[in-house]
Amino acid sequence: MFPEIGRVLHDIEEEEKEGSVSVHSEKLAVAFGIARLCKGRTIRIVKNLRICRDCHAVMKLISQIYKVEIVVRDRSRFHSFKDGYCSCRDYW
Repeated sequence: MFPEIGRVLHDIEEEEKEGSVSVHSEKLAVAFGIARLCKGRTIRIVKNLRICRDCHAVMKLISQIYKVEIVVRDRSRFHSFKDGYCSCRDYW
């Protein structure tokens, strides 16, 4: 999977854009949740900004691979990721 950096607004080089999207807080929170929570538990994340396209795609992929439900509350809505799909149907 390649990072979706097409809509990154920072005025930085392409390599830096790839690095910056890889450390978004919601990705780190999901990694922590997978490492710490018991299997079958829902990972819940709340953030004050909108989720970016790359993080949205990664959450769908992780929910499918790890068979885990991920609920993200961003600035405008809830996203419930399960079995590779999001409750927003990729419209946000």
